[in-house]
Amino acid sequence: MVIAAPAQAQARAGDQARYAWVKGCAKRDYTVPCGPWTLTLSSGKDLVLKDAVVHPKTAGGKVDKEASAPIAISGNGAHVAYFRKSDGRLVTRDLAKGTVKPLPGDAARLPKGIGMADIDLALSNDGGKLFVDYFDADSTRKSVVANLRNGALTRIPGAEVLQGFSPSGEYVLTSRTTEDNTTEFAVYDASGSEVESRVVPQVVSNNAPIALNDDAKTVAVLITGPNETDRARLRTYDLTEDTVSDAVKLSYAPKREYPARLSWVSGDGLTLWTFRTDAEGNPIAAVRRNVNPDTGAAVKQDSFSLRKNAWTWWLPGD
Repeated sequence: MVIAAPAQAQARAGDQARYAWVKGCAKRDYTVPCGPWTLTLSSGKDLVLKDAVVHPKTAGGKVDKEASAPIAISGNGAHVAYFRKSDGRLVTRDLAKGTVKPLPGDAARLPKGIGMADIDLALSNDGGKLFVDYFDADSTRKSVVANLRNGALTRIPGAEVLQGFSPSGEYVLTSRTTEDNTTEFAVYDASGSEVESRVVPQVVSNNAPIALNDDAKTVAVLITGPNETDRARLRTYDLTEDTVSDAVKLSYAPKREYPARLSWVSGDGLTLWTFRTDAEGNPIAAVRRNVNPDTGAAVKQDSFSLRKNAWTWWLPGD
C-alpha cells in the first residue's frame, strides 16, 4: 500500500537530498539525538521527516533515547528509507512524489530478537532496491535485498558485510573474514546467487571506500596516504583476474578533506563524496566530485556546509 505523505514532506521536482541529519541536544556533559530526522535538499531547503523514527526501539521494546534509528538515502538523492513511527515498519519515501511505501513481505518488520539499531540499511543508486543487514549475535540470519518495484526478496548469507550496490543495482558487493583472517569479496546477483568471490590483496582490503562496477568484477578502491598532504590515489581491482591497476593520483587538494563514499555512476566514471574538517577534526562540509579513473581528474559537482549542531549525518549512498 502506498500512502500519501504530508505536503511538507515532499520535495520540489528536481530537488534531491544532499544529506540526512538529526539535531544533537545537551544532556549533562554529552549530547543525545533530538528533534526529527531532516533532509537538507539541493535547493538548500530542509525537509522534515515527521513520520521517521529517531530513537530506536530495542529488541525488548524499550526506546533508546541516546541512539538514532537507521536511515538511508539513495545515491541519486531521490529516495530515503527509515522506520515509520506509526507502526514501526521499514518504509521508503519517494521525495518528489511524497509517497511512502512499506518494504514488501516480511522485510517490512524486524525479526524477533532484532532491535531497530541492530540493522544497517543501504539503497541502490536509483532507490529501486534496499539492502537490510541484520546484526544478530551469531551472524546466521540472512540479509535481505528488497526489490521495491516488483516486491521480490533476495536473501544473502548473514556473515556477509555489504560494501555496496553496482550502479544499476543488479549486483551487490560484500566482504567476509576467512578462517585465515584474510578478507574475501563476493558478488551476488538479483537472484541471490554468488557470481564471483575471491580473497583480495591487502591493498584492496585495507583501504576504503570501494565501489563495484556493473560488470560484476571491477572494484574501485581509494587509497589515502599517512600524511594530511598526501593526495588520494585510485586503483581498480579485477576480481576475476585477481589483478590490481597502477595507482592514479586524484586532482583535488587533500588538506583536511577525507573520502567518505565512492560509487560508479557509469562504466567509466565514479562519484566521490568527501568531508572537510576544521582544525580540531570536526566535520564541517561535504563535497561531491565526478572522478575519471583513467586520469584522476576529480571535478567538483556540489559542496555544502554541515549543520554545526548535528548529532549524526548521512550522505546519499550511505
